Amino acid sequence: MDYSTIKLIHQGAVSLSFIGFFARGLGAITDAAWIRTRWAKTVPHVVDSALLISALTLAWMLRINPAAAPWLLAKVVGLLVYIALGVVALRAGSARPVRLAAWVGALTAFAYIVSVAITKSPLGFVSFF
Repeated sequence: MDYSTIKLIHQGAVSLSFIGFFARGLGAITDAAWIRTRWAKTVPHVVDSALLISALTLAWMLRINPAAAPWLLAKVVGLLVYIALGVVALRAGSARPVRLAAWVGALTAFAYIVSVAITKSPLGFVSFF
């Protein structure tokens, strides 16, 4: 596949990942029964696998690595923050205010990651302030 196709797959996976996390976060905060179903637990792993594989493929195609591209390193760090906050947000045992705060934090981290991808600056949307 060519670069444009991989990039389109990556962007589509980003969109699906955001929609899925947003919905699962709302479901977790409201204690919706559907978030405990098999498909609600499986589909995000499929989408996120496609997202990661396409990201690694793009980095390989462009011959860049996080050590040589500060904006890419910022995306990786932002991803780790997003994952950590996402785990807290979706964990059933956490108190609702904690899950809500973690969910909002994870959504903010997601927005930061996207803004870094668009601007190719480690500051991302922070540079607008």
